[in-house]
Amino acid sequence: METDKIVLDLNRRFAVPLPEFYERRIIFWHDEEKEYADKLDEIRLENAKLVALTGSNTFAVKKMLSVDDLTSNYVVYCPISYERQEDDWLLDIELYSESYRTDAVSNWMQELDILDNPSMRKLVKHYRKFFGAQARRAKIMAQDKIPATPAQLHMAVMAALCGIKKAQPNEILLNVLRGGLDKAQNPIYQSFVDYSAEEAFWAMVRQGCGYAEEEPDLGQLAIHLLLTASTRTLRPEFLAGLEKFLSIPHQAYCYELVSEWLHSDDLQQLYDVARYVEDEAHLPQRLEKLTVDDLATTECFPCINEIILSKLMTEISDHIIDVDVITKTVEKRRTCVWYEYFRNFYEGLLQVANMQEFFKEHSAGFHTPDAKQVWKEYAEDYYRMDTYYRLFHLSFQRSLETSNIKLDDLFKHVVDKVEGLYSYWFLGGLGKNWSDVCADEMAEHGRVLEIPQQSDFYNEYIRPADSRVFVIISDAMRYEVAASLADELRRETQSNVKLGSMQGIFPSITKFGMAALLPHKALTAELKNEVLNVLADGQSTASTNRDKVLKGVNPASVALQYKNIIGMKRAERAALVKGMDVVYIYHDTIDEASHTSDTSVFPACDRAISELKNMVRIIVNDFGGANILITADHGFLYTYSPLTEDDKVDKTSFHDMEVEYGRRYAIMQKEANPQYLLPVKFLDGKTEYTGFAPREGIRIKMNGGGLNFVHGGISLQEMTVPVIEYHYLRNGSMEYRRNKQKYDTLPVTVSLLSSSRKISNMIFSLDFYQKDAVSANREAATYLVWFTDEYGKPVSDTQKIIADKTSENGADRTFHCNFNLKSMKFSNTATYYLVIADEQGQQMQQREQFQIDIAFAIDEFDFFN
Repeated sequence: METDKIVLDLNRRFAVPLPEFYERRIIFWHDEEKEYADKLDEIRLENAKLVALTGSNTFAVKKMLSVDDLTSNYVVYCPISYERQEDDWLLDIELYSESYRTDAVSNWMQELDILDNPSMRKLVKHYRKFFGAQARRAKIMAQDKIPATPAQLHMAVMAALCGIKKAQPNEILLNVLRGGLDKAQNPIYQSFVDYSAEEAFWAMVRQGCGYAEEEPDLGQLAIHLLLTASTRTLRPEFLAGLEKFLSIPHQAYCYELVSEWLHSDDLQQLYDVARYVEDEAHLPQRLEKLTVDDLATTECFPCINEIILSKLMTEISDHIIDVDVITKTVEKRRTCVWYEYFRNFYEGLLQVANMQEFFKEHSAGFHTPDAKQVWKEYAEDYYRMDTYYRLFHLSFQRSLETSNIKLDDLFKHVVDKVEGLYSYWFLGGLGKNWSDVCADEMAEHGRVLEIPQQSDFYNEYIRPADSRVFVIISDAMRYEVAASLADELRRETQSNVKLGSMQGIFPSITKFGMAALLPHKALTAELKNEVLNVLADGQSTASTNRDKVLKGVNPASVALQYKNIIGMKRAERAALVKGMDVVYIYHDTIDEASHTSDTSVFPACDRAISELKNMVRIIVNDFGGANILITADHGFLYTYSPLTEDDKVDKTSFHDMEVEYGRRYAIMQKEANPQYLLPVKFLDGKTEYTGFAPREGIRIKMNGGGLNFVHGGISLQEMTVPVIEYHYLRNGSMEYRRNKQKYDTLPVTVSLLSSSRKISNMIFSLDFYQKDAVSANREAATYLVWFTDEYGKPVSDTQKIIADKTSENGADRTFHCNFNLKSMKFSNTATYYLVIADEQGQQMQQREQFQIDIAFAIDEFDFFN
């Protein structure tokens, strides 16, 4: 700053009117760096005198200002700094005088509006290199608050070097750890070194986390931090031998910091750090000695999931399937942070538990004596086992996409147990019961009487319709897949959805099933060029002729392909169905996938459900349709494990009398009598051929693949053809207005069950209640729960509640949540709030008032004091 600028500034200040009761103005010009000591002769003031302190004239100056001259304005040039205030003889005069500075430090402090006192000035000088750049000073100004204490200034500098606006210990610590555990390679830590902030960083760590080493190390800090945090949910004695890394007095702060990181957006970095800590502390070897229950609520370390899963998988392999343990463990783990990394394993085991529960419910086996009753039991109950099996294998196949060396082989042993339970107990037992009780009717009639028949579909559903009807036929969509689709349609759309079934035509293959769904009086078969063709009233039912067959009965009919519709513009789609009364839409995702690979069938079922829901939306929104039927040509059998020779029959007894056969059926000359196959009357006996089918899940030997995914036979999985009757309910419809509460789909809600509204411990638990069961018009929802002060500032960690309980028993719809209060001071006269908020933010938050009365709650840390 040039002297003329100084003169201008000082003269301007002396020209300002004096404060009340003041008779003159004294200004102390501080210049500890003595930048202007040799330029004082250039200072000419208009209405003030200049006196310079030399270090030896302090008494004389004090006498002059206090006794000799009580009227003149003065500028006291002070190039001296004092370690202690009591050493400054002029302090009493300074206190009622004004201050003026011209050095860089003063300019920076003034620019940043930092309080000018000896301790703050000393610290700004310490960070002179940092404050020397305008860009770095701008980062301080951009922060949430102006530093008012040395501790706050230290943290403001560190926060600026971290590139964050919140100058809080948690934020700084987490950003440093995110930079890596090697100090030499950590860019943030190296910036601390470059700008002399590393000592402040370790002082903050020491007071907050309790980590104090002569030669501090980021890797050791990470071990200390995560292990100490884990003692909040894991008993310290479980970590015997690692006491040097634990600081129980700092447990709350460490847990709060780690919890904050666990619920942030950069989990992969924490994952890597946690894995490092696991290896360094040999945690897997220590924790694997504990029980599943000991570990179930601890989430700091990914290895805990591997230990829990390993124990559960090993028990399953040893024929110990404890349904309650598995379901409760998955319930606890799925709200933990690392769940997504292990989701496929957990969800697979949950399906094992479901299958075991089904087994317990039907442990006596399948011995129903009436075929019609077996059919009913399958459509209402038994199909669930097929769903559990499909969902298990979906999880298993997805687990293969990301290898986990500790779990992969164990999960494959679980697959073996699942195959035994499903293939041999369920398919074998139910298949034998069904084959035994339906054999006579199949031989005499080709069907089970008193069960709706696929051949009657057009007459039963289409002819009586009094409005336009859309029919979606999904190739190979078996009954259990349709049941899942129906559930999702009920929850996701404003509709009335009914799921029914009909017996598929034999053989349960595409060309027969598709023909049965077309209008006809009689179906016949014609052998042409060694290929058996299916005719409806003498017309071909091949895919290229189905539109013609439909129009022959009702000219206002059309047959379309899903894959064509989906790629069209809205206007093009609408043009296809304009003026049509009957619209058949053919969808082929499941059966098509089977031609690629058997293992792609179950993922294709998931895709099919999504595509069919989308097709329903197109029909409703683009076509204006309200009445939709969703059905299939046939179902399928699928087993993951390769079949043994005992599961196959050869065709040596066919004696060249076969007309057409597959792995699950044979159409033969009427005189044929093959061994080990059940006779099935073919097309009501109106042809010169007869049919045969293997019992249970047995396959006929053929060359080529396709042993796992099969259809054509008479099993319940193949022949139970679903019929979903979907009626879209417009807002103005009488049915909707009359039963609005029934059809409006809403998320289930949760409320606080615990009666006490007073908290007296830093760690405590509360119970919550899911008010309604998840059902047709009540969908699952995820809620986040935490505590705040009266200003909305969080004062606890956040817990998650996944409200997806389907039980009608209210006791089964409760949730137990453990909470940890933050390390801060609480007032027993203030009001705090429990907040319940849905994760999607679509509902109004619930708030419950609480009192927090903790006598020895920890106050906020005041680092560096």
